Amino acid sequence: MRLFAAVVPPPERLDELGRVVDRLRRLPGADGIRWTSRPGWHFTLAFMGEVDEELLPELRVRLGRAAHRTQAFPLRLHGGGHFGRRALWAGAAGDLDELRLLAERADAAARRAGVPMEEHRRYQAHLTVGRAKGEGVSLRPFVDELGSFEGERWSVAELALVRSNLPVSGVVGEQPRYETVDAWPLGGREEESG
Repeated sequence: MRLFAAVVPPPERLDELGRVVDRLRRLPGADGIRWTSRPGWHFTLAFMGEVDEELLPELRVRLGRAAHRTQAFPLRLHGGGHFGRRALWAGAAGDLDELRLLAERADAAARRAGVPMEEHRRYQAHLTVGRAKGEGVSLRPFVDELGSFEGERWSVAELALVRSNLPVSGVVGEQPRYETVDAWPLGGREEESG
């Protein structure tokens, strides 16, 4: 199954971002962007790709440990940017050092569980809201609009293991579906889930 570790903002914080993205979708040129769907908005911490079933028990134990070793921390959706000419994203503000640490721990947990991971890169907090459909789309007006976005603060209290179900229908514009398959409280506040 195709998996990644993530932080999923609470619904009310996603609603704040949703109102901004609704404005972005009305800007000139917005039809040149394939917008991601709100149910899929998350901060990917460690992308694992296809993971063999037999690795799941060890992966769960190690992600649970990573969560237990990380205290809850404040975060908010803030501003935005782009990667290259394709990906448009909302950013984060708050305890970004702790978010990076959680990402590093999730990456290490996957590696130690035997998941073949891509080359490790410094974590850049981002939540993808859209991707340009072609090379001629300017993301600048959308980044400018996101620049003033300031979401309300929340406490990140959970590390999620998410399954990505890729589109199979062949319908143009169909989005991947994401499902949380497990989650662990940060700082060992509660019993770890199985």
